[in-house]
Amino acid sequence: MTLDFSPLFRSAIGFDRLQQLLDAVPDASATSYPPYNIEKLSAENYRLTMAVAGFRAEDIEMTVKENNLIIAGKIGNESPKGETLYRGIAARAFERRFALADHMVVEGASLENGLLHVALKRVIPEALKPRRIAITSAPAPVPTIEQDSQKLAA
Repeated sequence: MTLDFSPLFRSAIGFDRLQQLLDAVPDASATSYPPYNIEKLSAENYRLTMAVAGFRAEDIEMTVKENNLIIAGKIGNESPKGETLYRGIAARAFERRFALADHMVVEGASLENGLLHVALKRVIPEALKPRRIAITSAPAPVPTIEQDSQKLAA
């Protein structure tokens, strides 16, 4: 089912990104492989943890493009050492996309014990941070004494 949001954008200018985000909402029937967690560590720091058992660091590719974090994994061509009687660990390729808010930066990633940890940080440029404006009061006018020029002439 596709929803038409065009009436909402008739009088809005510059909100194209919102439309793109709504269009990119994943289908509920989409696969949930591999599972992941998103944690908020502090006001600016986040961590994405993805379960990627069976993948090596060189099998995973991370890309940031147009405020999207794309994580893709491809299993190498390793031949099994013996006959596999049951496969419970998924060995299929995957691609997961995450929409990043503005000013989110990927600081790094590590792979430990089958978990991929991605560190993210919100870095707001100085120009966009709130700043305090000092208010000065106008100096009081200095009283001046004026003399009547006619009285001086007399």
